[in-house]
Amino acid sequence: MLKTVLQNFLFISISCLMLSGCAADTNRQDTSSSETIEQENPSGKEDIKLSIWTGEEDKEYIAAVTQNFIKENQNEANISIEWSPMVEGECRSNLLGNVLKGADVYTTTDGDMQSIAAGGAASPVANPDEISSRNTKASVESVTIYSTIYGYPITADNGYFLYYNKNYLTSNDVKTLDKILEVAAKNKKKFAMDWTSGWYTYAFFGQTGMKVGLGKDGMTNLCNWNNTKGDIKGVDVASAMLKIGKNPGFENTDDWIKGIQRGSVIACVSGIWDESAIKKALGDNYAAAKLPTYTVAGKQVQMASFFGYKALGVNPYSKHLEWAHKIADYISNEKNQELRFEIRGQCPSNINAAQSDEIKKSQAVSAVLEQSEYSELQRIGGNFWDPAQEFGTMMATGKTNGKSLQKILDETVKNIKASTLS
Repeated sequence: MLKTVLQNFLFISISCLMLSGCAADTNRQDTSSSETIEQENPSGKEDIKLSIWTGEEDKEYIAAVTQNFIKENQNEANISIEWSPMVEGECRSNLLGNVLKGADVYTTTDGDMQSIAAGGAASPVANPDEISSRNTKASVESVTIYSTIYGYPITADNGYFLYYNKNYLTSNDVKTLDKILEVAAKNKKKFAMDWTSGWYTYAFFGQTGMKVGLGKDGMTNLCNWNNTKGDIKGVDVASAMLKIGKNPGFENTDDWIKGIQRGSVIACVSGIWDESAIKKALGDNYAAAKLPTYTVAGKQVQMASFFGYKALGVNPYSKHLEWAHKIADYISNEKNQELRFEIRGQCPSNINAAQSDEIKKSQAVSAVLEQSEYSELQRIGGNFWDPAQEFGTMMATGKTNGKSLQKILDETVKNIKASTLS
């Protein structure tokens, strides 16, 4: 299907798009190669030229969608669309570096949308009621700042869940981490998870009532992982992690793919981006599920996750602002989110698209959607990552340097909450 669509391009030409910004321009993407899709120019119609930034991996998808957009609007205007590659995580710095040189439409992450909007580089969506009604509540909230929606949600899958080998583990086994570790140890195999990343170690705190996140200044963090009150205290979580770290069925690693390929890893925590490699390695034994519960303070507590969304933003300085909104709305609609899943395997934020039969067949999509109920948006300041890495490594290795768990947590929280100003 995609090949046919691409072969039907009316016109594709390679042109040079030079993006210039402020003097310190080290973060700019190499956009020396861009693609322009346009229709022939019948007289009497307005010429509309739009530019789009997306990740390189979206190239084929965007080509197909924009070709359809041009065809569907050929009676209204002569449209040409110039696509350029832009890493989603670097979109913010490029836009805020020189918004006047930014694309008319761009793909970014929900975590960057607030900064982009605050910097004057995002135009509020043209149809907020419709965007709210057709997408999941959480995806809309992720791009809403002070009651104004600034982005068109396109995916709901930037989170993590459990992959496992059905040859060793049943769907009942993977409900609890205790059982997963028991089976892994019994078979001299491993459950793999990366505790050097605070993104993953958050999983043990997220459903305990303890919190971490941005303060009101939008820069420094709030954190109470060292909590000493309540049914579950900070030291309870740390003790549970130390016990898991000592289990012969656990491995602290960020390279679970190799472990799965050589057969040493039978379960791991990761996201949709690893689905293809894991499915290939496990074959008929491939399976995915939400994260399990784990034992803490004598209770079974659901493991949590950070979760994120991707969205399209519109540059308020676009020369054709109305058309920029039209194409952003079009790319993010139900039909094109289904096409995105078909081409890219990404989970839709669109409510109806997520209910399609093909998407329901994806175990990874089902897992990430189920896990999203136990997740929260990643709103974290920069000082979170290094202290969280040090804490996770200590829990995984058991090397606490003679410090009490409360002392370790107090120091971790102090560093997480530290001012970003030197």
